[in-house]
Amino acid sequence: MENQIKQKLNRELNNSQEKLPVKIVQFGGGNFMRGFTDYIIDTLNKEAGFNAGIVNVQPTPNGSVHKLQEQDNLYTLFTRGIKKGEIIDKKQVISAIQKSINPYTDYDQFLALAKEEELEFVFSNTTETGIAYDETENSYNGPHKNFPAKVAVLLHERFRHFNGAADKGLRIIPCELIEDNAFALRDIIIKYARLWNLEDGFVQWVNENNYFHNTLVDRIVPGYPKDDVETYEDQLDYEDRMMVVSECFLLFVIQDAGNLMERIPFNKINEQILVVDDIQPYRLRKVRILNGGHTLMLAPAILSGKETVKESIDNPFVGKFLSDAIFNEVNPTLGLDETELKDFAEEVFDRFRNPFIKHYLASIALYFVSKFKVRVLPSLLTYVEDNGKLPLHLTFSLACLIRFYQGSFGAKSLPLNDEEAIIAKFREIWKNEDYEKVAESALSETSFWDINLTQVEGLKSAVAKALYEIDHNDIETAYNNFVAFNS
Repeated sequence: MENQIKQKLNRELNNSQEKLPVKIVQFGGGNFMRGFTDYIIDTLNKEAGFNAGIVNVQPTPNGSVHKLQEQDNLYTLFTRGIKKGEIIDKKQVISAIQKSINPYTDYDQFLALAKEEELEFVFSNTTETGIAYDETENSYNGPHKNFPAKVAVLLHERFRHFNGAADKGLRIIPCELIEDNAFALRDIIIKYARLWNLEDGFVQWVNENNYFHNTLVDRIVPGYPKDDVETYEDQLDYEDRMMVVSECFLLFVIQDAGNLMERIPFNKINEQILVVDDIQPYRLRKVRILNGGHTLMLAPAILSGKETVKESIDNPFVGKFLSDAIFNEVNPTLGLDETELKDFAEEVFDRFRNPFIKHYLASIALYFVSKFKVRVLPSLLTYVEDNGKLPLHLTFSLACLIRFYQGSFGAKSLPLNDEEAIIAKFREIWKNEDYEKVAESALSETSFWDINLTQVEGLKSAVAKALYEIDHNDIETAYNNFVAFNS
């Protein structure tokens, strides 16, 4: 393709000129949505005859829907990773998006979506801060910057246009990473209805004729490959400025309501999409194994001189440390099916080994203490409660975290990236050179953990011993000495 002028990706060039009925309004056309929900809908269209078109609505004034419009709302998705030990490396053009709308420049076009006869679903990913109430949005007249306000207007316009018809309610399926995301969105929509003095009948229609599905989503979508763009461009015979790179793992857990599977045939495609009555066990599994795995591995890996997740998992010591911690100390505390946990953990390790994604440990270190408190500490405490002894891998990981916040290791500065109050408190704790006192001060700091961890039998002395070993040996030797001492 060298020296060849390529034509911009378009529907005629790609032979993607089918007109799909608008069944989905999507708020947010960023990397994640294009590598996750748009991919799912596109696959359903091509493999299960779903026949659903997406209208992509720009959620913020500074969005980039114009870039999609310039390519007839087409883009290439590269899916790359490891699945059950095999390399996956494929590409496809996603054609499910039929239209992109900027509501800040064409508000009437946005409002007109409410009148679409076949519209049935709303998907969204406006980041964790998107599902929030803004009392300054005190007028019904838009355009609104606030995402729930946009949905409230869309629903109200639909309610009015179809005279409150029960069968014209929508299914709201948000993908924002907050607990009970759909219920949170519903509650804010109703707050706007009250703020704007909308009809009581509308509120009743929202509650009774619209379905709000809480979700759990999981897929790493790095997005446009700006660091290696030529490698990807060389694989295409057209120009694509909106291409997206994604890992091959995908998990979509959706809380059922109103027989969702009768409306979307998720079971007809080969993806891990689960429609369940309760998503909490799956949330727990993800937080403790995937997120917890990152977090409990972080400090031992950094103190071992590693910089990326893949480099860490490939290291004989760090990789085995993480595997033993997950299978022997985390999984047994979850109270879920052992085979399901094993399979999920093995998928997680495949994802950590993905040669196509550089996941830097320094980025995981953001708000390290609060992550450890939520993702790892519950496993440690449950293990102690169930077994009457300390989980040595999780205990050593906690000690490595405390050592990490000393700020440097050998001649190397460590990537501290936390609230200043936490960094300052650790700075004060590390003024003491007595490891027992360091352990006591760090573990008893309830602003870190919400509880006094010195009350966990044996934890203070175990952490103190680990801190001593870490400062006097390489990390692998320190761990082995720590285990020998506590065995």
